[in-house]
Amino acid sequence: MKQRVCVIGAGPSGMALLGMLNKLKDQGYPVEVTCYEKQNRPGGLWNLTWRTGTDEFGEPVHCSQYQDLFSNGPKECLELPSYTFKDHFGKAIPSFPPRPVLIDYLRGYWKHMGIEDADVKTNHCVRDVKFDEQSNTFTVRVTDLKANVDVIEEFDHLVVATGHYSTPNYPEFAGVETYKGRILHSHNFRNAREFKGQNILIVGSSYSAEDIALQCYKFGAESVTISYRTAPMGFHWPKGVEEVPLLTGLDGKTCHFKDGSSREIDAIIMCTGYLHNFPFMPTELRLKSTNIYFPPNLYRSLQWHGVSEGTKNVDGRLFYMGMQDQFYTFTMFMIQGLWVANVIKGLLQTPPYSECKKVIEADTASNADLNDCYKQIDSQSAYVKQLADDVGYETDLDVGKMFYEWEHDKHEDILTYRDKSFISKFRGDKAPTHSLPWLKCYDDSVNNFIGE
Repeated sequence: MKQRVCVIGAGPSGMALLGMLNKLKDQGYPVEVTCYEKQNRPGGLWNLTWRTGTDEFGEPVHCSQYQDLFSNGPKECLELPSYTFKDHFGKAIPSFPPRPVLIDYLRGYWKHMGIEDADVKTNHCVRDVKFDEQSNTFTVRVTDLKANVDVIEEFDHLVVATGHYSTPNYPEFAGVETYKGRILHSHNFRNAREFKGQNILIVGSSYSAEDIALQCYKFGAESVTISYRTAPMGFHWPKGVEEVPLLTGLDGKTCHFKDGSSREIDAIIMCTGYLHNFPFMPTELRLKSTNIYFPPNLYRSLQWHGVSEGTKNVDGRLFYMGMQDQFYTFTMFMIQGLWVANVIKGLLQTPPYSECKKVIEADTASNADLNDCYKQIDSQSAYVKQLADDVGYETDLDVGKMFYEWEHDKHEDILTYRDKSFISKFRGDKAPTHSLPWLKCYDDSVNNFIGE
């Protein structure tokens, strides 16, 4: 009997699962897969749009990326072993490509994995999920956005692959309601050029804050002030970029900080993170997590087991993919997809609930010890290896040493780390350098970066 599988989201995680289910189509249980995607094409966050707020159907815009975005980590750390960048572009390319190059690569990989356009129901937004304990099935209500009609389908397995970087988290500050400049979240940031000549305040101290601060500097902001809550990022910032303690209040266009300093600010960009948000899921099956490395209630950070109070178990039929904080990305999504596909097709038997519960609790507790980047890298390297071992995947995906080197490069010079070259783990060749340093590269097109 065919297993009916619902995949919600066709970004890198959802598409990785589709590819692996296709790869294993002649093994294990036969499956019938339906993938729903709210946007008009697969790609997830990598689909750039000028829109902010709501899309053409009145749905929340998913995209959190922007023009002139270049990878902030080496492509060699996310390169897929079965389809390298050289396989796709026909030659070696520099280590830090822009967004259009990366989405082009992803689309090539999906084609390589045999995924057809018809495999994804685009412009379909999932509204509601219910689980029937008698039949062990999920009832999914979804809106066909173009036709403006609802469709209801039943499934044996449900995979949530909608990501967790699209619902912005907004903090509150005294005086924010009467601030005389512009305030936006990084989710709605689209182009640093609009801030040329302005004094910008970045609130936050993680990857978005780091990159958007550099973007504003690169494209001519008068000054960039970065306000941190707990600790500064501590890079050797160029003149005109400075870190200060937490913003405490606003008065007109004057921003006041915890150390007693203040300055006039033209625009505030909140790089304050995102919320895990799954309003279509019932409360007892909804993942409630912050951006940590081992989310609660998920065996191997993938299979739902309802360990926390107020949650329910669904016999291992529910999965959440790509929901942890990330050093690893494309390769982790790939091995997660292979793991989930093996479980759904009956090729991998997970332990009984009691054993899964112990593993989940131990993993969740381990988050407290992951308090520096090197521990986080080591932990996620081990996690990826664990998934590979579970399914008998023999290719070594460990790029921990490359992540170490990248961290060193950033702390040595935050302006030039993207000009470094790394060696492909799977081909052995070293990336060439681009003709222009990142700081002077103002064209993020595929043709400019790759060449005709």
